[in-house]
Amino acid sequence: MATRALLLALLLLVALLCSSLGTGDARSSAEEEGSALRGRASVDEVKFDFTPFLIQYKSGRVQRLMGTRVVPPSLDARTGVASRDVVIDQSTGLAVRLYRPSRPGSGRLPVLLYFHGGAFVVESAFDPVYHNYLNALAAKAGVIAVSVNYRLAPEHTLPAAYDDSWTALEWVLSSARHGSRSSWLSRHGDMSRLFVGGDSAGGNIAHNLAMRAGKQGLDVDLDGSARRIKGVALLDPYFLGTHVDPSAERAWGFICAGRYGMEHPYVNPMALPADAWRRLGSARVLMTVSRQDRLGPWQRAYVDAIRGSGWDGEAQLYETPGEGHCFFLNNLASPKAAMHMATLAAFLNRN
Repeated sequence: MATRALLLALLLLVALLCSSLGTGDARSSAEEEGSALRGRASVDEVKFDFTPFLIQYKSGRVQRLMGTRVVPPSLDARTGVASRDVVIDQSTGLAVRLYRPSRPGSGRLPVLLYFHGGAFVVESAFDPVYHNYLNALAAKAGVIAVSVNYRLAPEHTLPAAYDDSWTALEWVLSSARHGSRSSWLSRHGDMSRLFVGGDSAGGNIAHNLAMRAGKQGLDVDLDGSARRIKGVALLDPYFLGTHVDPSAERAWGFICAGRYGMEHPYVNPMALPADAWRRLGSARVLMTVSRQDRLGPWQRAYVDAIRGSGWDGEAQLYETPGEGHCFFLNNLASPKAAMHMATLAAFLNRN
């Protein structure tokens, strides 16, 4: 009996130990699951809210809220404009979309190197909004357009977009000189009528590209007879200055990762000294301003600064009443958007 009682006691002890171990394992598993959930919540914490453009999370994940749609190149049925894509820098993936109007004829056409908007953080050269706009512009103005799909922040903070613009300019010049027989630029492009332009952030890029071209001498032909860049089209460009609201200052700091302050000429060209303006690598500038655009004061100040600098080119200001920032990209058939495009087309075709 004593032996049997001892055996039962031992079995009871083992059962209790197993029960205890099982409870511990369950508790450990629950704690691990809770920790994982907390970890996922931590990963999804917002680092920077740049609504309506994007949200960046502390994990590094970037959620773009607009400008993510892509359409392929095509022969546009409405305008007859053909488009094609070319990767011009394999190391960065930099690509362009070229547009050729249906009536190239025997004469050569002006060339427009174009940079899309999107606050340096969203949109692309392949977005349907820009694809439609460049189709319409190439047809209206009769130009070869080269739309640049530059790298975006925050994955590629400034000066990545500026570096890409320079690469694109060099590619255009090289392709026009040495392109194959199938190259639209070498067959149809007139490099004596080379323009750079863009809207919003793209206008900022176009300005800074022209400044770099003038500084580094690419604005002059080899025989010194003509400027490389005939004109710069700044369509509601992204310029700021001092006394902006804190949200605008934070946004610029996010775009450039804090490298450049609000007094830097990248975002505030009015901080340039007069002799720097005189090195702008362009014969003329078109500035368009939408009067309800909060960037309007800095856009107008740009025109005043360049006109007063001693620069020997021509600055044209075109204002649209009752419209907001870059209204002309949408509803291309509206009277105001049509007038805006007609003004740009005339600028690109004037001798």
